[in-house]
Amino acid sequence: MALQCGIVGLPNVGKSTLFNCLSNAKAQSANFPFCTIEPNVGVITVPDERLNKLAELVNPAKIVPTTVEIVDIAGLVKGASRGEGLGNKFLANIRETDAIIHVLRCFDDDNVTHVDGTVDPVRDKEVIDTELQLRDLETVEGRIPRIAKMAAAGDRDAKVQLEVLKRYQEVLTQGKSARSVTLGNKDEEKVAHDLFLLTNKPVLYVCNVDDASAATGNKYVEAVREAVKDENAEILVVAAQTESDIAELDTYEERQMFLEEIGLKESGVNRLIKAAYKLLDLETFLTAGPKEVRAWTYRKGSKAPQCAGVIHTDFERGFIRAEIIKYEDYIHYGSEAAVKEAGKMHIEGKDYVFQDGDIVVFRFNV
Repeated sequence: MALQCGIVGLPNVGKSTLFNCLSNAKAQSANFPFCTIEPNVGVITVPDERLNKLAELVNPAKIVPTTVEIVDIAGLVKGASRGEGLGNKFLANIRETDAIIHVLRCFDDDNVTHVDGTVDPVRDKEVIDTELQLRDLETVEGRIPRIAKMAAAGDRDAKVQLEVLKRYQEVLTQGKSARSVTLGNKDEEKVAHDLFLLTNKPVLYVCNVDDASAATGNKYVEAVREAVKDENAEILVVAAQTESDIAELDTYEERQMFLEEIGLKESGVNRLIKAAYKLLDLETFLTAGPKEVRAWTYRKGSKAPQCAGVIHTDFERGFIRAEIIKYEDYIHYGSEAAVKEAGKMHIEGKDYVFQDGDIVVFRFNV
């Protein structure tokens, strides 16, 4: 399931440093704009404590976590929608991603040049928002004349498209993002999906702070919270340079000790990966046996046959049933056999909607 989160932001806000922490794919990191030109793609392991707890009970030959793709995209500057800087390339790269991780600089450091000379994360956010909105407005207004002619000729689908396009045009003209438009039905949702608007993508704001602010935040973080309070968007506070230092430590124990010293229970990288996974509307089901304990990714709301198809297309094509054990029951009873004996295994058919953490055995016939 190749869904991607794109890391975006102005130059020199810490995107590549953060990407390097997330991935073994090392993006160049330097103190000048446009250090990252081609988008770097990292396949990131999703932390899941449930795998380790299951492995303690099952003792498998291996543990296989699930993954998510993160893309480090070149820094954007004011005027990108008109092709300034690497604007056209940036906008093309971000259009290919499924969600946006928007990194904002929330730290002071005279040794790290800011492209606009001063630190102001709210201004930086508005610069990128404006450029994405302008490109979306161009997309919408470019389609309206043709769709309007089709609607006037009585095309029902065109009438739905035109209504959606005009609503998007209205909010974008007001300097708001497309995601602020509420869609009324499946037809409108399909129109929205097919437009691939940049500001319709779900967004996660990452406030990149200094070491001292990693646990508590700072005035810049509070300003960002106030600015996005009506967006229904999540904010994460991460000290990217500190995370980079933690990643260099050799053992898990050393990394945990470092985190405790700065007042954190979990690394910002782990929190960010989990948040990115959720942002993409993804959940995990599990399989557990002597060969492996494994996490599998599916889109939230998927039914049993579609989840079976994540493992193999034959599983979906010949789906008979899914034998489901809730994770909590497996941990409580200690084994698959004990769960069955307690009557806690559920037999589910084609209409069963999977729940995060379901442990499953699929039965199929092809």
